[in-house]
Amino acid sequence: MMEQAAEKVAIPCAGSTIIGTFYRASGSPRASLVLNGATGVPQRFYRHFAQWAVQQGLNVLTYDYRDFGESLNRHQKDSPLTMADWMLDDQSAALSALMNLAPHGPIWVLGHSLGGLGVAFHDYDPRVTRITTIGSGFAYHWDHPWSYRPLVLTFWFLLGPLATALMGYLPGKSLGFGSDLPAGVYWQWRRWCTRRDFFASDIGSALPRPDYKRPLPQLRICVAKDDVVVPASGVQRYAELLRDCGGCFVMFDPADYDHRFLGHIELLGAGNEAVWSDLLVLSETAINDIDVVNA
Repeated sequence: MMEQAAEKVAIPCAGSTIIGTFYRASGSPRASLVLNGATGVPQRFYRHFAQWAVQQGLNVLTYDYRDFGESLNRHQKDSPLTMADWMLDDQSAALSALMNLAPHGPIWVLGHSLGGLGVAFHDYDPRVTRITTIGSGFAYHWDHPWSYRPLVLTFWFLLGPLATALMGYLPGKSLGFGSDLPAGVYWQWRRWCTRRDFFASDIGSALPRPDYKRPLPQLRICVAKDDVVVPASGVQRYAELLRDCGGCFVMFDPADYDHRFLGHIELLGAGNEAVWSDLLVLSETAINDIDVVNA
């Protein structure tokens, strides 16, 4: 895949700055897409997807949430940020930045995991014509398959809380749990994933009251069939909550793409171009037949 030129951009956000990367399509783009990333996944992971999307005629903006990745400007133990801050403020700031970077044409939103959980909490400009989430759902800890459950229980009930309490942040790299995270992000994430009602207890306090009735443009709630991190059952519950918004539940089966594995994070990694094309519904025929695309 040919490397695409990318421009670093500084995005104002709640008195701070998040660092993004803007990949600009040549010629007149068919749309401009903001990619809201998953928790603990740096924007550089999405570069293969972004470079591929540019070749499909899309502008793409990726970014790192505040106090993480390229947007880290202090030690995470000094960060007051929560998962709700990332989901509300950072995602809104990135969308506004994309609309300024690409002042004309339709805007698409792609949310990966955490990146898609804010759908009902955001206000969308009329330019936003498509919203797609992948691996976004209510990941209750008892929903995971037995093979994955020991890791989940260790993360939520043993090493995760113990290390975060001792260190003042989640030392994810040292523990083998991926990336380091601010304590407020970890604790709120833990609360959501250890409750059957997920983030409902934070509505009215850390989260505003969502509108689960308003129509949203071409809303697709997607998951890989073999996702063990946010299992399909949790994504389907999320899709059901957004049904009156026009949400359509879509499941991608690795076998349909001659893949052994799609997973949660890995689906947006290099080598999954065939899945990406269906994820973004780049065929106008597929858009008109959206309910049967790998459903």
